Order: sequence, then C-alpha cells, then structure tokens
Amino acid sequence: MYKIMIVEDDSKIAELLQSHINKYGYEAIVATEFGDILNMFQTVQPHMVLLDINLPSFDGYYWCSQIRTVSTCPIIFISARSGEMEQVMALGYGADDFITKPFHYEIVLAKIQSNLRRVYGDYAPKIQERSLQQSGLTLYPERLEIELNGKNVSLTKNESTLLKLLLQRYPRVVSREAILDKLWDNASYVDDNTLSVNVTRTRKKLGEIGIYDALETVRGAGYRLKVTWENGESL
Repeated sequence: MYKIMIVEDDSKIAELLQSHINKYGYEAIVATEFGDILNMFQTVQPHMVLLDINLPSFDGYYWCSQIRTVSTCPIIFISARSGEMEQVMALGYGADDFITKPFHYEIVLAKIQSNLRRVYGDYAPKIQERSLQQSGLTLYPERLEIELNGKNVSLTKNESTLLKLLLQRYPRVVSREAILDKLWDNASYVDDNTLSVNVTRTRKKLGEIGIYDALETVRGAGYRLKVTWENGESL
C-alpha cells in the first residue's frame, strides 16, 4: 500500500484529503506537528508528500529542500498561492507538481496516481536496481536501505553514502577527508562534530539489523567497516 504524507496546517483540509485518499486504497498520514517535518518523513517513509507552502515555523519550500537531501519521492505542493513565481519556486526547490487551492479532490487524486505510476508503476524506468554486498550485508542506494538476513532498515542519504563508501573500499580505511568530500561539497565549512554524529547514527541503524561495532574508528586515519554479527561471524 502506498503511503501519502499530508503536510497541511488547515486541519479541516488535511482531514478531508486524508479521507478521500484513503477511500482509494492509499494510506494517508497527516502531520500534526510542524516543527520537524523531516524527522516525521524519515519515520513514516512515505511514497509521496502533499505539501502546503504556508506552514508554522518553516514554510513548505524549506521542508521540500530538506526532504530532497534524503529522498527523491514525489512531492506535490498544494497551496492558495497561485502566482507563477510560487510555482517556479516550488519546482526549483525540488517539487514534482503544483495544485492551487481551492481544488477538486478528483484532480488531486489524478495527480497522485499519475506521479505514483511515473515513479513506482507502469511508467517507471525499467532500470535494474544497484546494490553493494559483503558477506550477506546488502546496501540498496536507490531505496536508501540496508539488509542482513532478511532484516532491513531505512537510511538517510548521508548514512547511505557513508556505508556505500565504506563498502566500496572494504576492508581498507577511509580517511575522514575522503568521507567529508563525498558527503559535503566543501568540507572546510563542516563542523568537526558533524561527521561523528553521522557515524553514530549509522552505527545505530546497523545495530537495528543485528550488527555491532560495525564502524571502527582508526585513530588519526579515518574509519573502516569491521562488521561482527550477533552470532559472532565477521566480515
């Protein structure tokens, strides 16, 4: 079942959208807290986002750009702003479509179905999915997932990029500088703790599928993938 995340601060509109979308066999999840939409997105892992522009704290353009750092899922703006510049800005921030309020629910549904077909269904490019493997540990970069023995966990874009680099160079040490250059274009502007935070989060994700002490810190050199499973086996 496709999951549609609705980010709309008008509760009445959000509830009506949810009800209408659910009738057609989708699972609509409505945001009720708007302080950290990215965190909700990563928790829900929706196949599509319906996003308003006028939101508390940060506007829809901001959250669209934040979602684009971790996902390429379809994003459709739904807004009362009908000017050409608003639509141009939405597309510039990474949106796939734009619907102006007031709208007909049939139009919203048609655009949802069209974008889902384009990305996941009949019209999706028939490209073989890439994966990287080491002794049963499999990384799927396109879907931002890692799997071991039938267990899988979702990753952020940075977590996926970090693991991809470590798997590609396994069992060699990857320098801190090489990782920073891969994750961020200009490493000189990245706080010293930023990489450590990403490594810690990646270790936690690996722990969820039964791998511990996976990212070894090699003092003065960088990081190395050294995976030990729960049953004691090692890569």
